[in-house]
Amino acid sequence: MSIVFASLNHAQRVPLAAEIHSRPFLKLEAPSLVSHLAVYGDPAPHASNAEAQHARLAALCGHFGVSAPAPDTNYFTHDFGRFRLKWELHTEFATFTFAEQVQKMPLPEEAFDAMPTRHLPQDWLLALQGRVLVASHVVLARASAAPEAFAASLQRVFEGAAMAGSQVMQGGELWTDFAIHSDGFSRFVICDVGMRQQQAGRLIQRVLEIETYRMMALLGLPAAQQATPELNSVESELAALAGALVDADGRVDDGTIEQMLLDQITHLAARIEKLSLDTSYRFAASKAYFGLVNARIEELRELRIEGTPTVEEFMERRLAPAMKTCEAVAARQEALARRIANSNDLLRTRVGIVQEAHNRRILQSMNQRALQQLRLQQAVEGLSVAAISYYVVGLIGYAAKGAKVVGLVGNPELVMGVLVPVVAACVWLGLRNMHKKLHSA
Repeated sequence: MSIVFASLNHAQRVPLAAEIHSRPFLKLEAPSLVSHLAVYGDPAPHASNAEAQHARLAALCGHFGVSAPAPDTNYFTHDFGRFRLKWELHTEFATFTFAEQVQKMPLPEEAFDAMPTRHLPQDWLLALQGRVLVASHVVLARASAAPEAFAASLQRVFEGAAMAGSQVMQGGELWTDFAIHSDGFSRFVICDVGMRQQQAGRLIQRVLEIETYRMMALLGLPAAQQATPELNSVESELAALAGALVDADGRVDDGTIEQMLLDQITHLAARIEKLSLDTSYRFAASKAYFGLVNARIEELRELRIEGTPTVEEFMERRLAPAMKTCEAVAARQEALARRIANSNDLLRTRVGIVQEAHNRRILQSMNQRALQQLRLQQAVEGLSVAAISYYVVGLIGYAAKGAKVVGLVGNPELVMGVLVPVVAACVWLGLRNMHKKLHSA
């Protein structure tokens, strides 16, 4: 029956159901040492992030004689003997988490000199040059029998920097300063004072995700800082254009000023559009990563240790202002784009009005020319009547002379003289009738 029921499944049912289990946490017990690397981006211009990260993972596996996972794998874990590896592929980066179980945990300051990264090949580490965005060491220790010595060791571990710490997940203590130390790694000390089974692995994963997502969220800050001078320049130029538009209001010209202003504001619109395309993805990603940081902090369920700020307070004081800056720059870009669009619409309306006025003047000029032509035509009509009458009377004169020869007419000149006004009147009436028919048509 199970085979029959399997044929009823949607094509994506099994992959979607497995997605929620695709990134399990490491199962850790104190005492343990953990090193974490988040490698950003691709090394080649035409290579995708997934291809580059899989190549790095394959190189590491090849060094230890381990088969690399399939190219479409997003998660990989393996026990290399001296350490365990958990690899995760994300949209913009990949994480390498190395965990090592130790028999006896020295003081934290001594533990940071024996982290799992010492087992990694130097050539592989050097190949990550310029791509490591997060590098962290985590010491998972049991509750110390000598709390004073442990506290003094913590001060030496964090080199006198201001620490953040709290009781987390109802059984652990977390200490860190979120700073990069002289060895190039940030440091976290987690003390197991009564955590349940598998709770340490979940806690370390959340702590490392906070650090990773924090750094990914901060990638939007340099973009915001670089965009600010450009926004200032565009705003000042837009203000100058608005002033020029006000000065040109009511001025009678051929639209040259409006056309020049329209060209300039179109250029501003192109600049702000390019800036938005360059930064919109980064700002949206930073907002999403910041949301993940806050979600992971809430999952810590922190309780205050007197005299020490919690991780939530630390992030609120240090990370939140940077994210507010990104949000403010993004909102400023959108507002500036709307202002440019409104100014562009206003200017195009004015250009349209100027063009309509110009077209009206052209039509008036054409009407004046047509009236002049009509008057000229009317003036010429008198000459036309005379000319037509002259030729008609001439033809009649030839006919009268011919009739005189046969004896029908005695004096052709008299006949021509009598017919001149009659012919002129008939020609004038004929032309007038023809004009009336044309106007009626």
